[in-house]
Amino acid sequence: MAFSYDGALRREELCQLRSDDLDPAHRLVRVRAETTKVRRERVLPYSAVSAELLQAYLRHRRAMGTRCKALFVSESPRNFAMPITLWTWSKVTRAIGLRAGVQQFSTHTLRHLCLTDLARAGWDLHELARFAGHQNLETTMQYIHLSGRDLADRVSKTMAQLHEWRLKALSDSHVLTESP
Repeated sequence: MAFSYDGALRREELCQLRSDDLDPAHRLVRVRAETTKVRRERVLPYSAVSAELLQAYLRHRRAMGTRCKALFVSESPRNFAMPITLWTWSKVTRAIGLRAGVQQFSTHTLRHLCLTDLARAGWDLHELARFAGHQNLETTMQYIHLSGRDLADRVSKTMAQLHEWRLKALSDSHVLTESP
């Protein structure tokens, strides 16, 4: 869950991560081109909390005795130590959503949440698109769910900056037109 949110990963990208896609020293994960929707590689950061969870998971995974390259593996007796499937990830995510009382929760919800949170933090639309692996900015805009309050705050701050700039420009022009 943490990796899915941190990287705004699609379920296909998450399920196909391999242990050699990780750079733990820099807390980066490589999303290989062949696993992405648009066939472009991305390198994404993950949080310190995710790094701690990852370390605990990798210790647990080693204890399972798996030699599989896939990062996330099944613990089911039927598919023990095999790569987690899209179906399994969807079922797990759905079950978590139901336990939390969030009926609409899906694997894609975390992607929407991450991109919305980054937009709230002031990320530019082009930065968000690149992070998400989108080629089209309109696609990125569909992922950002800002409230009216978020938008009003943003407009207010922008307008304050514009008014400040105008006042400065006016005072500078008065200085230029005054004779000594």
